[in-house]
Amino acid sequence: MLRFDAETARLLDAGYKGADIARRRKANVSALKPQFGQSIVDIGAGSGLLAHDLSQLVGDKGQIFAVDPSPEMRAAANKACSDRTNVRVLAGSAYDLPFAEGTLDGAVSLQVYEYLDDVPRALKEARRVLKKGGHLVIGDLHWDSHIWHADNYERMEQMLRIWDSHMVWRRLPAYLPAMLRDAGFTLEAIRPEICQDNDFRSDGLAKLMVQLISAYAVQNELATVAEVDEWKNEQERMAEEGRFFFAITHYVISAVR
Repeated sequence: MLRFDAETARLLDAGYKGADIARRRKANVSALKPQFGQSIVDIGAGSGLLAHDLSQLVGDKGQIFAVDPSPEMRAAANKACSDRTNVRVLAGSAYDLPFAEGTLDGAVSLQVYEYLDDVPRALKEARRVLKKGGHLVIGDLHWDSHIWHADNYERMEQMLRIWDSHMVWRRLPAYLPAMLRDAGFTLEAIRPEICQDNDFRSDGLAKLMVQLISAYAVQNELATVAEVDEWKNEQERMAEEGRFFFAITHYVISAVR
């Protein structure tokens, strides 16, 4: 698994402020359709940017709960939401949400469920805390939709195989509709959001992934520093030569309790 330490939190904070992930947050918010005065939990809130966005839409009468198991990520969320009086950052996980049954209007999660060993259990826990008619919105990447151009495809495939080992589900959006129905939800909609980059933008998802994959590979001794540097340098060179191409599809799946 990827270690969500202080350095990871810093990388995520920088990347999450970029255009690609901001667009993914907006897609999740649009699917959730938050209303003034509602109470909503952000499951696996991470750096807190999604919670901050939601807090502006529910207003002072509403409440956003940013729940995360990592102390480092909760610290980042507290910092990001320090100007919002209607956000509470709480310890908890997708398996153990700190709320009574049937108390929340909505629940949302951005790229969290693909890391869970027991997604059905987490879906039942989300359903438990929602009111009847409450909405659950889950946004995750389908990694089989991934296209990443390279001169050395063997090395690229090696790096992506390494990255695969940090997650539990690489095709989660394909499984979620049936899982949601089994957990007692009514499926509402599935919306794709394509992240595409042919410039290797400094605020893009590709740039963030290069940083995270490199750190993960070296920390876990799955690749040498030299191998990682060669991979990164190739991508920089391709961008300089106008040959960079990256694309992946983020799916936003909404359901009703």
